[in-house]
Amino acid sequence: MTEVTELTPIATAADSHDAAILSGLLEILEDMIADWDMDLDAPLGPDTKLIADLNFESIDVVQFVAAIEEHFRNRAIPFEELVMQDGRYVDEITVSTVRDFLAIHLAK
Repeated sequence: MTEVTELTPIATAADSHDAAILSGLLEILEDMIADWDMDLDAPLGPDTKLIADLNFESIDVVQFVAAIEEHFRNRAIPFEELVMQDGRYVDEITVSTVRDFLAIHLAK
C-alpha cells in the first residue's frame, strides 16, 4: 500500500472562474481611476476597499456597476443585494466581496 505524504493543490474550474472575475474587476477599476489624481497605499487587489481606498461616491458605484454589466455582458445581476443589507446601503465594499458576489450570480 502506498502512502500519500504530500497533497498538491489542484486548480478547479471555480478557482479559474474567480480569477477571471477578479482580473475583469481590476481592469475596470484601473480604467475608472486612471485619470483620478490619487496615490494608492497599495496596488489594486482583492482587499481594495471602494470607499476607503478609492474614495468612491455613490455615482462611482453606479458607474462601476454599469461597467461590470458591460464587461461581463450581463444586465440581470441583482446588484441591490450587494450594495444593500437590511434595507440600508452598506458602508464599504471590497473587490473580493464583488468578486464573490459575481461568482455566484454569473454562474446562474
